[in-house]
Amino acid sequence: MPDLTLRCTELDKDGNVTVRAGEFQKSELCAQHGLQARDLRKIDSKFVNQMPAILVRKHAILVNLLHIRALIEADRVVLFDSIGSTSDYNQSMLVYELQERLRSSNGALAADGETAQAFEFRALEAVLISVVTSLQSDEEVLVNLVQNLLAYLEESVDRSKLRELLQYSKKLSRFEQKALNIRDAIEEVLEQDEDLAAMYLTQKLNGSMRATNDHEEVELMMETYLKQVEEIVNHVESVSSHVRTTEDVVNIILDSQRNSLLLLEIRLTILTVGLSTGTFLSGLFGMNLVNSLENHPDAFFIVSTIAFISIMALTLSGLRAMRKVLRKIN
Repeated sequence: MPDLTLRCTELDKDGNVTVRAGEFQKSELCAQHGLQARDLRKIDSKFVNQMPAILVRKHAILVNLLHIRALIEADRVVLFDSIGSTSDYNQSMLVYELQERLRSSNGALAADGETAQAFEFRALEAVLISVVTSLQSDEEVLVNLVQNLLAYLEESVDRSKLRELLQYSKKLSRFEQKALNIRDAIEEVLEQDEDLAAMYLTQKLNGSMRATNDHEEVELMMETYLKQVEEIVNHVESVSSHVRTTEDVVNIILDSQRNSLLLLEIRLTILTVGLSTGTFLSGLFGMNLVNSLENHPDAFFIVSTIAFISIMALTLSGLRAMRKVLRKIN
């Protein structure tokens, strides 16, 4: 039977935590915040493989980015906690960041005398800061590991290091896809003028509707963090390209080593064939059969000379044929 409850942490407009890890029925949340049941699927951590998204509804903004699943309204923020998740530390840091931003900006005036940034934008910016910071932290750790490994492989090719490179390459690809999904989620909102205008929740709460093309403040804010995410994506793509180049070079080196081993094996095979010819001739004269050469004073030297010449002739002709083939290939 599906779980019908969600665990939430709620902050008011002053940055105070009014509810910490409270259990709420999904139906209760839908009724309280004016949401549809399908909206909660986007912020329910029990549904795996969800794509990052920023959804704008009539009285709320739903955010599902990385470890953050939040509902932002004109006067409160609801964070949906992942029970038993490894992102508990990130959740705690997000709550702290939200509290700091909401308290420091509450009731303040901007330097030019205008009113402070709307509550929903301060909350959304704190969420975006947390997302970008988490991406930058993960990127720094992963990229440093990859670059150290690439530097080692430039000095010597080690089988265990190649296995590590394969693992890091997969992790880098997963991280790159994660960053791309976040970039796409932000871009999707920026492409919708209606959604950008609908993000002015405070004005709607005060009965003032925003014109569809009047959304410069939130657009500039989101473009700022979009550029930061794009910088992360570009850096990771550059490192991924370096990894692929290193893999190609390593494969070339390994192919060269395999070719050297194959050439050695061919040379040994040619030498073996030549020796087996001499052994065959020696074996013929070593049989216990009567022939006219038993008492011949020079028979041993004649047979040895013929065997040696046969060995050298076959070996040299085989090596010459191998060199001709190599010249044609190269």
